[in-house]
Amino acid sequence: MTKNTYETGRLNLPFVGHCTFGKQPACLDWDAIDADIAVLGAPFDMGTQYRAGARFGPRSIREASTLFSFGHGGAYDFEDDITYLPSDKVRIVDIGDADMIHTDTLQSHGNIEFGVRKILKAGALPVVLGGDHSVHIPCIRAFDDQAPVHIVHVDAHLDFVDERHGVRYGHGNPLRRASEMPHVTGFTQLGIRNVSSSNRDDYEAARAAGSTILSVRDVRGLGTQGVLALVPEGARYYLTIDIDGFDPSIAPGTGTPSHGGFLYYEVLEIMQGLAKRGDVVGMDLVEVAPDYDQSGSTAFLAAQLLMNVLGYVFHEKGLSD
Repeated sequence: MTKNTYETGRLNLPFVGHCTFGKQPACLDWDAIDADIAVLGAPFDMGTQYRAGARFGPRSIREASTLFSFGHGGAYDFEDDITYLPSDKVRIVDIGDADMIHTDTLQSHGNIEFGVRKILKAGALPVVLGGDHSVHIPCIRAFDDQAPVHIVHVDAHLDFVDERHGVRYGHGNPLRRASEMPHVTGFTQLGIRNVSSSNRDDYEAARAAGSTILSVRDVRGLGTQGVLALVPEGARYYLTIDIDGFDPSIAPGTGTPSHGGFLYYEVLEIMQGLAKRGDVVGMDLVEVAPDYDQSGSTAFLAAQLLMNVLGYVFHEKGLSD
């Protein structure tokens, strides 16, 4: 069992000290990453076509995540009777943010890709905090020298737009760009609903690229196990989670809210099932825009979801108590 740091060191409450993800150690030398999980901020929102503000997402998620800094050495879940992310078994570092070059999408994306490649080279699992959903493009591109991956995508929107007026790297394009990468074997897209930026041709292109597309109502009709049965078993999964996949009643802080979204446990239980079904090798969580969220609940949702998913992933690797 891990030792209770409340008894052996400082109390170190959430509002005290430096604001890293989960109050985990900072590692700003990207050639010296020594951890199981490395968190990278991607504060880019120049790909938005409506309300900006997701550039402040990484800071808000980090601040919210301090609530989940476990001074008792891990996160005990009484329902599962498991202590997730024990500090003596799972090492997490926060490597700061990729540098953003204002108005330069390609260079900013290149800096994000560079950071993810450094994480992968170190043998750590990358967790990227967006930023708008276009940051998924450099994240998944960084896996091009890795074994193939299947993308599991939670979102209100399909994000499979090809090109409009020359725009190829906006937040409506990421899954289309991913489909062009040979190391991406297919997609499971969950929560897609109602009116969005994708048209009928985009849906046809997504299905032709190997996508299973499920609305919120589809997911509820199938249930967790029914959804998981549609995901290739034993695959390497990359998770890309747009916070607007959740209902705006619990995630108002986003640029493109869409009613009729998921509630917390609907997504969490699918994520737990994925950790059992295959190997989660990376993830990004995007589109948190704190200026539209008076209570901060969206950032807390993002931080709590990430902490829990990471706990499930590393429990399946045998790293829990």
